Amino acid sequence: MSAAPDIAFTPSGYIALVERLRARGYRSAAFADADPAQAHLILRHDIDMSLDAAAEMAALEAEHGMSATYFVLVRSEFYNPASAASRAALRAIGAAGHRLGLHFDAALHRPDALDEAAAAECALLESAAEARIETISFHRPPSAEIGGRARLAGRINAYAHRFVRDMGYCSDSRGAWTHGHPLDHPAVAEGRALHLLTHPIWWMGEGTTATEKLRRFLGRRCTMLDRELALHCTIHVAGNPHA
Repeated sequence: MSAAPDIAFTPSGYIALVERLRARGYRSAAFADADPAQAHLILRHDIDMSLDAAAEMAALEAEHGMSATYFVLVRSEFYNPASAASRAALRAIGAAGHRLGLHFDAALHRPDALDEAAAAECALLESAAEARIETISFHRPPSAEIGGRARLAGRINAYAHRFVRDMGYCSDSRGAWTHGHPLDHPAVAEGRALHLLTHPIWWMGEGTTATEKLRRFLGRRCTMLDRELALHCTIHVAGNPHA
């Protein structure tokens, strides 16, 4: 049976999780500085859907003296990192003391051109965020890339062997600890480094379940698109589906 406490996927639950790791001697470390043999904690956030949720999480972490790396998609249908609102969110994340990385979808590119494609996407993100991008994480990583090369496009690869094999690795993919709770990880019991991947929408989103959080996120996006459509096209009336 799991020895991990019942920690809810809420803002306070996230802080409680990190504080429990801190109580076991863990201290935040960047990808470049983390030592697999030490009680170093890599806090990583992949922004799959909502930059607003990421900015909220960044502010929450800053309040509690935490430093993380936020990985941003540049080819997503969910958000545009070059929009005014997104650039403001990216600046807020950086101003809160966090690092930005590229969240890279390899499925959109030829397998033999990943380095070139990742370099081009890093350049786009650096322009939008006005920040240096030094780390890349794969979005839905190809199995062949997990535990593989140390660098991609000259940047640190978050899925390199060092970060997913030499140290503990846990993810909250799909809004659950499907491969075990972080506090139950053997690396934590042994005092070795832990690479903790979370997605801001599961912790900052409204609702009590992952499905409810996605539904409410979709509702907010629809409201935003309705408002933007009315702003840019005068024949549309916001809030009137029959207009």
